[in-house]
Amino acid sequence: MNSDLPQDSAADPGAGEPADRATVDLGEVDPRGSRHAGRQSAVAVAESIAFVGTSSGTVRAVDATSGEQQWTAGAGDAALVSAVPLGGGVAVGERGPAGEVRLHGSDGHVRWRYRTADDVGEATKDTRFFLPFVADLAADGEAVYAAARRYERGRDGSRTFESVVYAFEAGGGVRWRYRTDASPISLDVSDGRVAVGYNRCPGDHQRGLVVLDAGTGEERGSWDPGNDGQRRVGDVSLLDDGLAVTSHGDYRGYRLDADCEPAWAADLATETRVGEETLYAYPNHVHATDAGVCFVTGNTYPEEGRETESRHPDEHTAFGYAPDGKRRWTAPVSGFASGIGTDGDRVAVPVAQNFRERDAAVHGCRTVDVREGEQSGFGTAGVATAAALAGGTLAVVEEPVVYHDEGERRGAYRLHLR
Repeated sequence: MNSDLPQDSAADPGAGEPADRATVDLGEVDPRGSRHAGRQSAVAVAESIAFVGTSSGTVRAVDATSGEQQWTAGAGDAALVSAVPLGGGVAVGERGPAGEVRLHGSDGHVRWRYRTADDVGEATKDTRFFLPFVADLAADGEAVYAAARRYERGRDGSRTFESVVYAFEAGGGVRWRYRTDASPISLDVSDGRVAVGYNRCPGDHQRGLVVLDAGTGEERGSWDPGNDGQRRVGDVSLLDDGLAVTSHGDYRGYRLDADCEPAWAADLATETRVGEETLYAYPNHVHATDAGVCFVTGNTYPEEGRETESRHPDEHTAFGYAPDGKRRWTAPVSGFASGIGTDGDRVAVPVAQNFRERDAAVHGCRTVDVREGEQSGFGTAGVATAAALAGGTLAVVEEPVVYHDEGERRGAYRLHLR
């Protein structure tokens, strides 16, 4: 997959690349810097509508073909960082003082809202990473499932978390809550099950994955990579007969059976000697279907410390595996992805900073097929920070960026529809 993609290529997308249907201005936002600063936008697509959650707390619904605005709702100082379609509308979750989850109907009006800060507690420090954070949302047509957390750092440097996974009825009532002192990062729902991935487990909860009953919230299974450190799981994806998960404990991808027992494991970006250092990269995302499993890795880190001039050979890479665990393909992603968009066997990877090399040529979106591998891609002048797929629509959020060693503002805050 070519990392040097044409920038803002609506007029001349290149061979095999989808042409822009529309580009939608999302207003003003402070540009990103050289380092990743966490999510501040979200996007979801359902039928003919793309829903965008913005850094200002506004939800925009636009026609997925023309880009014509259907409605705009909400405003404030809390960024919307997660979104999932439901019943013609969209549920959104914020990172902000209230840690709010709310459902907008098909006309944009708020049907219900819930303050997760009432459960996980309020920020102890006026810093965005301490704010209550709705890390992920999922829906099954009848309910919305939300994973909310709050981070705190002790004077001794220790990390603590308060978190709750919720099942919200369509009308906003809470069906159940599942509380832990770990940090949830990912949700998936299918066939009456809710899979929850926990990224950090510094307290009593020492399982990177739990599978809950969607109706009752009772545990149906669990799994853990078994490492000694706090980091456990990066992402989860359910299948009819089990699930796939990415391990931050040993940098592998796993296929688990219905009892959460490993069927196979894939070495993705495991510890590798490069020069005088031992390097690894976190596998951050996974999408599994009957056709196979796609894993996506992130940034390189050294075994000792945080800084390195070298690169793990499998950083920023998408991997395709057959159902039996045999590797089929790899494709370079070339930069960091804070999330992925999925639809059937298709996966969209929004690409932001390379993190260490800061190569603006990698900004954009890559799409792959679980079975076949790379399909297409397009470049953006700014960093691509969120993507969604549905039917024939790919929606990608671009945000402006200013690298510290250049000072040049690249790109704009906008939505690409393709």
